Amino acid sequence: MPSGVEVWLGEMSQAATSNTVKSALRTLDIIEFVVAHPAGPIAQDIAAALDIPVSSLSYLLSTLAERGYIVRDGRQYRPGQGLERFAANARTPTLADHVAPLVKLLRSELDETASFMVRRNWEVEALVTEASGQALRYAIEAGQLRPLHSLAAGKAILSALSAKELARFFAEAPRPRFTAKTMVDEAPLRAALEQVRRDGLAEAHEEDTLGICGLAVPARQGGVPVGAFAVAIPEVRYDAALAARAKAALTRAAAALAG
Repeated sequence: MPSGVEVWLGEMSQAATSNTVKSALRTLDIIEFVVAHPAGPIAQDIAAALDIPVSSLSYLLSTLAERGYIVRDGRQYRPGQGLERFAANARTPTLADHVAPLVKLLRSELDETASFMVRRNWEVEALVTEASGQALRYAIEAGQLRPLHSLAAGKAILSALSAKELARFFAEAPRPRFTAKTMVDEAPLRAALEQVRRDGLAEAHEEDTLGICGLAVPARQGGVPVGAFAVAIPEVRYDAALAARAKAALTRAAAALAG
């Protein structure tokens, strides 16, 4: 094929692509304009506002009306029911959706494994978790269950229970001892929960896993207790400065969720 013909065909292809993109952009502009003006603009208003030639606008309006994205009411155009199809998969954000970015921020700030835990009967479940990037770290998988009494997050959640629910916990929940430091008796556990209520911070030093310290704060959404933000720190890295940073970061996360 002669080179001149190739150039001419290439230019035609580029022009066609350009026109297609322009039509698509104009279509989107029209939909957005009509939605933004629910009182119902007329064709001349749309043409003037979007700088679309009337001849092109007429075809685009007819196509959109045919598809149900807009409806014609006399001379006016209004949003059509066809737009609802774009919202078919819309859903209300879940608790996991709300806490995921906050957990990620915790992990980024501290470079320690961070999680959001929720209560499942008398156990705690890792709803969202982000693992530390350090070689020595504690890992917990999303969905993993552990007893409430042995984790800092569990103590944070227990601290928010009503007196009646807490009595049920002590009457019904098994409290196995995982290490020599696991708190299993009612009196010291109640004292620890009272301290959480005073300080706003729950701690568990090697109570669930040897060599791991957990810190957690209770979390609320809409004024209702929904779980706890937690971090897990190897004891070899744990010190007062890191604990203070962790408490501040956890408290900010809880405040952000509470709104």
